[in-house]
Amino acid sequence: MKALILAAGYATRLYPLTKDQPKALLPIGGKTIMDFLVEQLNTIPELKEAHIITNHRFVSHFEAWAAKAAQESRYPNLRFIVWDDNTTCDDDKLGAVGDIQYVIEKAGLDDDLLIAASDNFFTFPLTDYYNDFMKHGCDTLLGGVIENVDDLRRFAVAKLDSDNRVELLVEKPADPPSNVAIYALYMYRRDTLPLFSQYLAEGNSPDAPGHFPEWLYTRKEVRVFIFDGEIIDIGTHDSYREVCERFGK
Repeated sequence: MKALILAAGYATRLYPLTKDQPKALLPIGGKTIMDFLVEQLNTIPELKEAHIITNHRFVSHFEAWAAKAAQESRYPNLRFIVWDDNTTCDDDKLGAVGDIQYVIEKAGLDDDLLIAASDNFFTFPLTDYYNDFMKHGCDTLLGGVIENVDDLRRFAVAKLDSDNRVELLVEKPADPPSNVAIYALYMYRRDTLPLFSQYLAEGNSPDAPGHFPEWLYTRKEVRVFIFDGEIIDIGTHDSYREVCERFGK
């Protein structure tokens, strides 16, 4: 298995904090948001390589972070490869699915793939999710129960059968079909990776990563692992302040 970390956004809602610094490298206590994510990736023994896709403005920041992590042997299981998608602003960005396809093609990826947004802070063991993926042997999304309808509308939302297989999946629905929100952590089989190219070739949206599984579940079996814990999307000053206050120590 390999990992792909999505870090090509510009996080304009967090300006001025992110004007000259990528969101994933903002500090929480003595570590960065990225460190918290990579610590969890490092707990999966079969995961040996992590690809970080970013934009041209911040590529040097991630190269410096990866070089320092390697020098300090912080994550001994992982080798980091940083990719520049050659975009410079929101107007010319490739979108999350576009960035995924960029790395699949440039790196020649042909392995099971864990895809993670770089700005999600979570409190459950990633190995639980990985073990579920390996047990069932099919593409697996990460889901959590949200009762507030207004909050649900900000996510992809899945309706599941009794074995947690996806029966319906809608990105940011006005009328959510269930209370199961899908988060930006995905595990895909190696034979699913060529379908990213097909998805884009058909003219589908390259933006939110939840659009791809919305298309995928009608073509092959997709399951959802319901996590037990908490995920905080660090997208605003308030959410960043909350994470720092609760977990910075």
